[in-house]
Amino acid sequence: MNQATYNSLKAFIWGIANDCLVDVYDVGDYRKIILPFFVIRRFDAVLEEKHDDVIKAKKEYEKKGLSVDLDPALCAIAGQAFVNKCDYTLTDLKSRTNQQQLKRDFNNYLDGFSQNVQEILNKFKIRNEIDRLSEQDRLGLLIEKFVDPRYNFSNKPVFNEDGSVRIEELDNHTMGSLFEEVIRMFNEETNVTDAGRHFTPRDIVELMADLAFIPVQDKIQSTTYRIYDGACGTGGMLTVGEDHIKLLAARRQKNVSIKLFGQENADETYAIARADMLVKGEGAQANNIRFGSTISDDKFAREEFDFMLSNPPFGTSWKSELKAWGNIKKEDITDPRFIIEYAGDPEYSLIPDIGDPQMLFLANNINKMKTSTDLGSRIVEVHNGSSLFTGKAGSGPSNLRRYIIEQDMLETIVALPENMFYNTGIGTFLWVVTNKKDIKRKGKVQLIDATLMKSSLRKNLGSKNCEVDLDIRKQIIDLYLAFTDADERFSKVFDNEEFGYWSVGIARPLRLAVEISVANLELLKKEKDDELNALMLKAQEKLGSTPLMDFNVFIKKLSTLADNENVRLTSKRLKTIRTYFTKVDENAEPVLDKDGKPEIDKNLGDTEQIPLTYAGGINAFFEAEVKPYVPDAWVDEKSVVLGYELSFTKYFYKPVELREPTDIIADIQAIEASTDGLLASIIGGVN
Repeated sequence: MNQATYNSLKAFIWGIANDCLVDVYDVGDYRKIILPFFVIRRFDAVLEEKHDDVIKAKKEYEKKGLSVDLDPALCAIAGQAFVNKCDYTLTDLKSRTNQQQLKRDFNNYLDGFSQNVQEILNKFKIRNEIDRLSEQDRLGLLIEKFVDPRYNFSNKPVFNEDGSVRIEELDNHTMGSLFEEVIRMFNEETNVTDAGRHFTPRDIVELMADLAFIPVQDKIQSTTYRIYDGACGTGGMLTVGEDHIKLLAARRQKNVSIKLFGQENADETYAIARADMLVKGEGAQANNIRFGSTISDDKFAREEFDFMLSNPPFGTSWKSELKAWGNIKKEDITDPRFIIEYAGDPEYSLIPDIGDPQMLFLANNINKMKTSTDLGSRIVEVHNGSSLFTGKAGSGPSNLRRYIIEQDMLETIVALPENMFYNTGIGTFLWVVTNKKDIKRKGKVQLIDATLMKSSLRKNLGSKNCEVDLDIRKQIIDLYLAFTDADERFSKVFDNEEFGYWSVGIARPLRLAVEISVANLELLKKEKDDELNALMLKAQEKLGSTPLMDFNVFIKKLSTLADNENVRLTSKRLKTIRTYFTKVDENAEPVLDKDGKPEIDKNLGDTEQIPLTYAGGINAFFEAEVKPYVPDAWVDEKSVVLGYELSFTKYFYKPVELREPTDIIADIQAIEASTDGLLASIIGGVN
């Protein structure tokens, strides 16, 4: 559909809302009416051509006494995966003048749809609104608007008498795009910004499909491929993915069969995704679009897919998932998609912070990768920057990055321009993950900086002010395909180890000086331990009140004194002595534990991130970078944890080029010349 027709249809739908719903619904509630009517009209327009044939066949079946489950036979006559058995169409209802009759007939019309449409209507909850629309005399007006013959909601074009196209067809992806655009417009009017939560702009979907399929186009065979999206929204990625792989296969004379699978937990978008599948004539495929949360209620458990494209929600809490699991804590999750056995750890956690679920979707997709085929599986996902670097070593996000990279599955990450999505201006990234890398890419990761590759829009769409057009998509794909030969200003290739590091605790000894002063003895009385008070008075007599710089010697002498006085130095009493009679002193000797090893001063401890690529590893780093500055430090072996993170800024940072001093001086002189005499003219009249 060309842009002019698209814009006209969009304005038409928005106009219906303003004309029919004003003073009856708040603007924020317009979507509750417009969106289901939009879908109902879509179904109606697609079925219109064969409606008379369907009704004729229905009546013949009924004459023969065959009135049970006619849907399959009538669907075949309609040539669609769905049907409406009602005797009239929406256009017929336009002529109803009596509101009560119209309400009854409209309900009958909705009831006439086959069962696969009924689930869609139920998700929209449109029946709950019919009484109100009828009472306000808006039901007939809505129907009249939507059946306006100047607008085509069918998936086939409207022709002129000479055979030329009068009105373009409304294809499935444009239907989804239009649906999402209407949501965005409604939300914009009410300062609601959830539209972008589930909708990826068409240009980004096309780029994702390119990254998924073009790299393996020569490996595509005449077979069945399964495409999955665990956050499918209106199903746009599935539709575009199917179109892309079929086109690439046809160019190579391959006959492929595509099966689409998706899951969505928002009523409206789930309904439109299923509707799109039905209109495409794929009733079985519609059953592969399932409702529910992918995280807590995986509808495709233990299934595998060839391609997975997704834009999961990010920056939102997933506490509700814990409730769905039985109101458990994050630490109690046992789902094998997120708790795996790896690196000798039987409970290796891939679980991120409770405030951001996007990496759960990535882990879910990795769990569904095929391993038994030559092609394996390819994942392309949209993420924000946090997936690259958040989470310390050993945390869920770092563990997932580690698993993906160490298993040599991370192929490419593409940094996109800002302001690319409808409800956010933040930078986003496309992760390309596969378990069957090309030989030349094994052990390597390619980073592509496409942040400056954008084409400006004439008019902003929410926060979106630019797009990745066809030429830019080709430029990005060319960078990908060039790999190590790509322009290094925009593409860099690294060994997997480049992104790994050891998180190492650098320990320093606790140094305590002991002072048995009168003031400290007075403070000790608060503990009301007469034996300990008496012992410490004896210690003052024996050892004096001058600060003692070796805590270990002090404890030995105190222990001897305690034995003589028949006083037990329990752990609690030793802790009390430290509290009241010691203080940290860098000149004191290190405190030793019972094994003769220095105790760690927690206040002086530090953590170093040591790259896996550092020559000589941890010990070499310590000797060169730490010990010369803190000779008493040592590596806390128990603290060593492996982590992974990625930073585009580190590899693509472009410092601002400083101006030449002569240029700055020339500018200053020009400003001075332009303002010469200005001050004098201002204050000239002041005495």
